[in-house]
Amino acid sequence: MKMIDVGEKERTSRLAIARAELRCSRDTLKLLNEGRLEKGDALAAARLAGIMAAKRTPDLLPLCHPIVLAGADVDVACDERAGLVRIEARVHAVERTGVEMEALTAAMAAALTIYDMAKRHDRGMEIVSVRLVHKSGGRSGSWNREDEAPQPPAQQPLTAPRAKKVPR
Repeated sequence: MKMIDVGEKERTSRLAIARAELRCSRDTLKLLNEGRLEKGDALAAARLAGIMAAKRTPDLLPLCHPIVLAGADVDVACDERAGLVRIEARVHAVERTGVEMEALTAAMAAALTIYDMAKRHDRGMEIVSVRLVHKSGGRSGSWNREDEAPQPPAQQPLTAPRAKKVPR
C-alpha cells in the first residue's frame, strides 16, 4: 500500500457534492422536523457533524491525503411524503487532489448523527444510500451522476463569506 504522490500536480479548484438518504417512520420525521428529540435538534447536529467529518476525513480513511478545505456545507431536509431525511454535502478546496471522499464522509456522518439522535424512537431507520453526484476540477474535469444532476445552487463553488469589519 502507498499514498499516491500528488506533489507534481497543479492546485486547482475542486468541488464535490454527495448525497445520503435515511429512511425512517413518519412519526420520527415529525419529531426531527419539530426539533423535539430529547437529545436536541438532530438536523442542526447533523449539519455540524457533516462539516466536522469532512475536515477529519484523512483521520478516518487510510491513505487519504490531508488537504485544506476552502469550504464545506451540509444541508439536511425531511421529506415526509417519501419517508426520508435527505442530506447533501458540498465540499470545496483549491488543492492537488479531489474532495470526493470529504463530501461522502460528510454525508455519511450527517446520516449517522441523525440515526444516533433518533434511534430511541425508531430503531428500524436505515441509511438507504450514500453517493457522489458531482465532482469538478483536476485533470479529469467534471463528472455528474447521470440519473441525478445537482441542483443549480449546488453547482456554485463554495466560498467563505468575507468577514465584515466592525466599527470600533
